[in-house]
Amino acid sequence: MIGTPVNQFPKESVLAQTLALLERCSSMEELKQIHAQMVKTGLALDVVPVSRLLTFCTLPDSGSLAYAKKVFERFPEPNIVMWNSIIRAYSNSEHPEQSLHLYCEMLHRSVHHNAYTFPFLLKASSRLSVLDETQQIHAHIFKMGFGLEVYTTNSLLHVYAKSGDIKSARLLFDRIPGRDIVSWNSMIDGYAKCGEVNMALEIFQDMPEKNLVSWTTMISCCVGASLNKEALTLFCEMQVNGIKPDNAALASTLSACAQLGALDQGSWIHAYIDKNDVVVDSILGCVLIDMYAKCGDLEKAVEVFHKMEEVGVAIWTVMILGFAIHGLGREALHYFQLMRKEGVKPNSITFTAVLTACSHAGLVNEGRSLFEKMESFYCTKPSIEHYGCMVDLLGRAGLLKEAKDLITDMPFKPNPTTLGALLNACHIHGNIELGKQIGKILVEVDPGHGGRYVHLAAMHAAAGEWSEAGKVRRKMRDQGVSKVPGGSTISHDGTVHEFFAGDGCHPRIEEIHDMLDEIIARLKQEGYIPEMRDLLLDLDNTEKGIAIHQHSEKLAIAFGLISTKQGMTIRIVKNLRVCKDCHTVAKLVSRVYNREIVLRDRTRFHRFRDGNCSCADYW
Repeated sequence: MIGTPVNQFPKESVLAQTLALLERCSSMEELKQIHAQMVKTGLALDVVPVSRLLTFCTLPDSGSLAYAKKVFERFPEPNIVMWNSIIRAYSNSEHPEQSLHLYCEMLHRSVHHNAYTFPFLLKASSRLSVLDETQQIHAHIFKMGFGLEVYTTNSLLHVYAKSGDIKSARLLFDRIPGRDIVSWNSMIDGYAKCGEVNMALEIFQDMPEKNLVSWTTMISCCVGASLNKEALTLFCEMQVNGIKPDNAALASTLSACAQLGALDQGSWIHAYIDKNDVVVDSILGCVLIDMYAKCGDLEKAVEVFHKMEEVGVAIWTVMILGFAIHGLGREALHYFQLMRKEGVKPNSITFTAVLTACSHAGLVNEGRSLFEKMESFYCTKPSIEHYGCMVDLLGRAGLLKEAKDLITDMPFKPNPTTLGALLNACHIHGNIELGKQIGKILVEVDPGHGGRYVHLAAMHAAAGEWSEAGKVRRKMRDQGVSKVPGGSTISHDGTVHEFFAGDGCHPRIEEIHDMLDEIIARLKQEGYIPEMRDLLLDLDNTEKGIAIHQHSEKLAIAFGLISTKQGMTIRIVKNLRVCKDCHTVAKLVSRVYNREIVLRDRTRFHRFRDGNCSCADYW
């Protein structure tokens, strides 16, 4: 009779018991006890239980990478599962470069690879943004026969796309024989990150099938490129195709609504969120508040704010900024104090928001006091953005010398934004000489920005120096710099209508022009005289009057009057600062036609009602 080894069944029983314990393990404390038992029973050198133990050690939430490293280094001949576990752990850690070092050691020991090795390495190289190492790994992938493995090639494609090497990504994409939806999505994301929106759209349209990630990435891409109307169109198509949006898609689309001032569409999305019990996290809460504030419905923004269960610094900041762009400086300061009482520490962006609020409301003393306390009391060192806010605050208030001195004394080299704030103040308060000085500096330090030339030309025009204004415009033209055209949007019946200065493309343009002629005639009966100081054309008054009446916001107001019922609020978004004449016209229209007009320009809101504006002519 052949005898049975004495230890066979006991060892198998211990192994099974150990594996069961490892399966149920929930903490490092338990794991260390199991490991101690493995050492006693001799299983600490068994590849199967040690691989399981190492897998738990490398878990990001409950494991310990330091302990995993000790276990790995003390094992005589780790198998590929162990190598992959430790490489993956480091690729997710604060030291992803260790993954690449381990791979070099793995090659030195001639360890056989499998399909899971390279994705972990590529994740590490992606986080490190090391293109040379990525290309070396690429060579190894094909050399070792994994060039047709979809998971591996998708990981490689993702790294190239994320690192900005879109040419290598496209070359690889075109050569993948079995492209799946991940491959397509990686290319869309890559083109989006490189700013090549048209190529991203081309890939998106060519996709054999699209999933949630495809739609969300494309919507986000359009929003990032300021193609907000296209983003809304994509969101509608996504709904038609039966794809349920996630929080990321909803947040991106709400951002598009905010930029367009599309309150109806934004409100519909909010209703969708409520109806489908979508969890409003901090990101979605921020964009909802921002959307309502930027669409002119500040009451709804405040309502969303107070319904948030957890209000962190981002939520407080976006609410304060909402008050700021509406010119409600006192309310912004009140919420800033409430924020402090709740124990929430303001960050750098919070101070930018509250200083902006002070600037728009003319709260010079309050803004100055807050700025002076930033570092001493709030432990936040003022940045160039905060100095820019202070220059804007002082300049709007007419304190041009103090604003100029602040620029001279600040510990930063003045940037175009800071200088632009002072130039704008010179224009408002008629300080032509200082304005020309600052304007000349601006066109030198920011030669690619068309607005700098326009403002300098405006200074010369205001002084009646038409020859000099012409020289500035010619210099702008010769250097191939273009001016951003003034544009206004108005949302009506779910459609965003866009107008540009002198626009003749709208299908109802004849009706709009007729309405505009009627408006001007009625306003002249009320004593309206066109304000043509801002017009940069050497024309006679009649010609200037014709030109200034073609501004985009006037076209939008006329469209609003012929398209909406009596008593409805007209909401307009302007991409540039509203000029003085359009501001005057909007005030008069609100009284003569008994309409509330909410106009958001490049920096703030103007709410016109009964012949008055919420800015009190301080903008």
